[in-house]
Amino acid sequence: MKIIVLLFMFLIFTSLNAYPLNVNEYKLDNGLKILIVEDHKAPTATFQIWYRVGSRNEGIGKTGLSHLLEHMMFKGTSKYGPKTFSQTIQRAGGTDNAFTSREYTGYFELLASDRIELPIELEADRMQNLILTPQAVLSERDVVMEERRLRYEDDPQNIVFEEVMAAAFKNHPYRWPVIGWMSDLKTLNPEDLISHYKTYYAPNNAVVIVVGDVKSEEILSRIKTAFGSLPSGPPIKNTDPGEDEQRGEKRIYVKKEAELPYILSAYKVPDINHEDGFALEVLGNILSEGKSSRLHNILVYEKQLAVSAWASYDGFHIDPFLFFAGATASHGKTSEEVENALINEIEKIKKEPPSEQEVQKAKNQIEASFIMEQDSIYMQARTIGTFEMIGGWRLLEKYLDGIRKVSPEDVRRVAERYLIPDRRTTGILIPVTDGKKQ
Repeated sequence: MKIIVLLFMFLIFTSLNAYPLNVNEYKLDNGLKILIVEDHKAPTATFQIWYRVGSRNEGIGKTGLSHLLEHMMFKGTSKYGPKTFSQTIQRAGGTDNAFTSREYTGYFELLASDRIELPIELEADRMQNLILTPQAVLSERDVVMEERRLRYEDDPQNIVFEEVMAAAFKNHPYRWPVIGWMSDLKTLNPEDLISHYKTYYAPNNAVVIVVGDVKSEEILSRIKTAFGSLPSGPPIKNTDPGEDEQRGEKRIYVKKEAELPYILSAYKVPDINHEDGFALEVLGNILSEGKSSRLHNILVYEKQLAVSAWASYDGFHIDPFLFFAGATASHGKTSEEVENALINEIEKIKKEPPSEQEVQKAKNQIEASFIMEQDSIYMQARTIGTFEMIGGWRLLEKYLDGIRKVSPEDVRRVAERYLIPDRRTTGILIPVTDGKKQ
């Protein structure tokens, strides 16, 4: 069985090397960047447009603008009224949606390749022609506030995550949530949203990505026709907010109605562009990927201290971010017991590097997952877009090479270097009932 699995992995990786991602890159005079990948396996295509703006580009007191603007992009223009965008795509048999992150905002459509011209015209129109009346903005603001209540404020673990983020970063905008703080949403000025739109939604701050059953020259011509006449926006300053050195562990406590204690620790680490990012990615996999991973095997299966335990390296950002380790305590177990067990497993890997077999297994899992995703044209475009936003789509090749080069000693070294108390921020959920500690 093992021989079959290894052969399967070998075939996958050999195929990847034999068929490298063939991205055709173009740039219009107004600054719009265009990335096209021809994939003729099926008669479908995805059109995506990514804007280099997210919560990282917001200021104190004005959080949540990027996410709210994503909502407003579906509210119509003078040419295409409310809901017309999605209805047009759906009538053509396609789907559409959007996403906002700390660094970027993206919009995508997936449909038959012979109808790919539909989203091109629609996206070009709403890039600069949204109807943003104060009444419409405030109405959608209320929708976002309700979304925040349901998805964040009513979820104890999400509250812990937000509090940990706010404590971990002292002055970097990573400290606030993408959806925004409720206090900022309540006092939102529609003029700030309009200014945000006019500043960041312009050709020179956007990247168009097309993947699927298309011909590059034909699709490029259509994009030029739709977007070429749009004027460039104001120059965007590439700001580096910076972050002061953390000089000791930070701890926060959240009291909230919940069934079980929850622990979340976040360690300051470099982003994936740093040479240590690859070893941190492998470390996260060794600790957390699957039921045979260290944290699940020890905390959940053997000691039965937790109902879940996990770790992850979150390095796909422009600036240095965090490595997370967390667990939900089992009934009758305390947060102290679970936290000590988490720390103990991290200390083990600092003192003795994982085996060659353990590291190779982790690297195989990372690469297999990465490669399998590319079978989807949507995920091909999504992956290209993510790398483009954090440093350039050509980092794709660097990523795979970097993962393959990670050694057991690299894993031990980064754990010892970065997973230390002085770089750690820990959040503890204390379950309460009727305002009293259980």
